[in-house]
Amino acid sequence: MNESNPPTPSMSRRGFLGASAALSATLSLPWSWAGAQSVARIGGTTPPWLVWDDEADPVVAALIDSGAVPAVNALLRGWTRNAQPLPAGLPSYLHQFIERARQLPAWTNTGKLKAATDFNKKRGTYLGVAYGFVSGMMSTVIPHEARAVYYSKGGADMKRRISRTAKFGYDIGSLGGFHDPNGEMIVTAVKTRLAHAGVRHLLPQSPHWRAGADQPKPISQRDILVTWHSLPTSVMRALRQWGVNVPAAEADAFLHSWQVAAHMLGVRDEYIPATWAAADAQAPEILDPVLAPTAEGIELAQILLDLAADTDRGVFSRPMLESMTRYFLGPRIAEWLRIPRRPVQNQMLAMAWPQFVRMKEAGLWMPGAGEAYWFFDELLRQGAMWYLAEGQPIYIEIPDTNNPNYR
Repeated sequence: MNESNPPTPSMSRRGFLGASAALSATLSLPWSWAGAQSVARIGGTTPPWLVWDDEADPVVAALIDSGAVPAVNALLRGWTRNAQPLPAGLPSYLHQFIERARQLPAWTNTGKLKAATDFNKKRGTYLGVAYGFVSGMMSTVIPHEARAVYYSKGGADMKRRISRTAKFGYDIGSLGGFHDPNGEMIVTAVKTRLAHAGVRHLLPQSPHWRAGADQPKPISQRDILVTWHSLPTSVMRALRQWGVNVPAAEADAFLHSWQVAAHMLGVRDEYIPATWAAADAQAPEILDPVLAPTAEGIELAQILLDLAADTDRGVFSRPMLESMTRYFLGPRIAEWLRIPRRPVQNQMLAMAWPQFVRMKEAGLWMPGAGEAYWFFDELLRQGAMWYLAEGQPIYIEIPDTNNPNYR
């Protein structure tokens, strides 16, 4: 990516302007989702697209403006576990913020977090596919997210950027998660919140981002909720579509782990759905209306497919990945992303995947199947993380610049 070669549009300028106008119209609608459906059980009148992160943003802005980010990132690399003390040498205002931000919400249910682990152990394969081909590829047709990634520092090295996103998904589904002192999810969530604040401070300085922006700064609370729904809500939609019978207790536990994640990312409790019914009511207002192609998102989708189809180490060919994207996301989004049609291969996948799901679900009745599934899935997850990180530790860090190719 460089300035002399901007992303190639897949639709006319008029089409992009229409999509932008539709998005702007959506953002101007009143906030109608009932706060009584939230974990706070109350709701304010402020719509989430007018709220960012009043706690994290000034802290990170001060770090960036003072030039302290490289030193802070270096110190925080050694902070990895939930109960681990913060390293010495951090600015006092950052230390104080992190100590507040690392506290789990009062409504956290440790029993549910542990039950979510059992769900992840049995359904790890489905989660991996859904996170990758439903949530991951969907991110490229979420305009605000696609453009924020493209023009921020992460857009300059997408493999590295994906590895940090993958770490978030890996840690929330790991055995330690939020509830174990030796787990890493609290740290991962707090560091992600700090990274978001960095992007919010830096992107408004980018003329390329500003040229298409319909908000004063990126990653509003609505934007986080949109991404949130592209993960647990879209995953549960996919599981239902695939015919996976998830017991209510396990589904609630899975949701709870993501409710806690939203809180730890700085989302106000009044916006976080309390139940699956509430999530299913919010998603059509938050996620579904904003899905649209952008030039940046189309290019990001092609980059993601190229990375996954790495000819030296990739498991799947590029054509197979394209068929999987079309099958799991549907023809409309596939056309937006310029994913070619492969009728024979697409039909084979459409026949094979339901059979695989039925076989795997039947296997859960066998003694020890859950542990066996977890062992196999963990090998796949570890292999994917190793590939993305190229065998190096994965650090979620505060950015100190925008994409250098698109300042």
